[in-house]
Amino acid sequence: MYQERIVSGMRPTGALHLGHYHGAIKNWVRLQAEYPCYFFVADWHALTTHYDTPEVIEPNVWDMVIDWLACGIDPAQAVLFLQSRVPEHAELHTLLSMITPLGWLERVPTYKDQQEKLTDKDLSTYGFLGYPLLQSADVLIYRAKYVPVGEDQVPHIEFMREIARRFNHVYGKEPGFEDKAKEAAKKMGSKKAKLYAQLRTRYQEQGDAGALESARALLEEQQNLSVGDKERLFGYLEGGGRMILVEPEVMLTESSKLPGLDGAKMSKSYNNTIALREDPESIKKKIRTMPTDPARVKRDDPGDPAKCPVWQFHLVYSDDKTQQWANEGCRSAGIGCLECKQPVIDAVLAELGPIRERAQKYVDDVTLVKNIVADGCEKAQKLAQETMREVRDAMGLNYS
Repeated sequence: MYQERIVSGMRPTGALHLGHYHGAIKNWVRLQAEYPCYFFVADWHALTTHYDTPEVIEPNVWDMVIDWLACGIDPAQAVLFLQSRVPEHAELHTLLSMITPLGWLERVPTYKDQQEKLTDKDLSTYGFLGYPLLQSADVLIYRAKYVPVGEDQVPHIEFMREIARRFNHVYGKEPGFEDKAKEAAKKMGSKKAKLYAQLRTRYQEQGDAGALESARALLEEQQNLSVGDKERLFGYLEGGGRMILVEPEVMLTESSKLPGLDGAKMSKSYNNTIALREDPESIKKKIRTMPTDPARVKRDDPGDPAKCPVWQFHLVYSDDKTQQWANEGCRSAGIGCLECKQPVIDAVLAELGPIRERAQKYVDDVTLVKNIVADGCEKAQKLAQETMREVRDAMGLNYS
């Protein structure tokens, strides 16, 4: 429960592109070797904006998971699962909705922003309004320590923290809490119970943050405590009630420095993407026809790399020597735009070649993908069920 677990999800938009790879997937590949990671396909979230075209969701799901696997997401290291196959997400979402003020949902920055951008969709639905709460349930149900997000998603994580805090405040005050916490401490053994008490006193009386961290680490090491007892001791340590839901922390990730082919954000809706499994000839054609600095009308016109989308690709894909060559060649008109694009073409093809090769076995036999996801759903559900037992108990719903 109190592992430094990471949870992250992605809406199934189909085959992924370079923006997804550099913005999220490369980071996931790195994180899976450092933390227990739970990566899920947010197929219910896809319905918040595609409720009228559900037929696109299933093929998009398998396409996206194939790309994850081809990019190096390893089911031996990370749990891959479908949101809709773990119904506990919906149960927690429903229960959290009972205590969530409407104003909290309406003030989430992306709510009005998306309504303004997606004017072709009728987004006056509860599903759209409530998606930050479902997003909160997706993370809180696994008691995640960290959620890797870009700067624009930070308000969503703060919303999750507020929801967890409110839930713990409302439902964490069980009768006889202090006595139960003291009894739980005894189960650690007299030496560790005494150390816990000392650290708790240092934190609560002197505000010693180091003592708080030491006490948390001590509790995390305990193997003979039930989930409920650990919750009580974590809550007692910090001066509250039972810590039933964990407040997740932001793990800020660098946003992708890779723009779309036209210099705008890479997005399917802008038709400016390179898909991870795109045909090499198509990739060559797309990069060769990329717009460049408008000042370079003729071959011998000098240009400014800062005004050219191709330069942004050089910053991601080229080494210092190649960047210097491209920069100087553009400014002096020593090289033409097609020459400048060639190293980018070579680098993109070199990066995507192995991804396309690894994907092929899953494309040829999608049963392999479905088996991986089924196994991940089973592991995720086991953890989700553990949390829901505690949630139901705290809300007085564990009667039969």
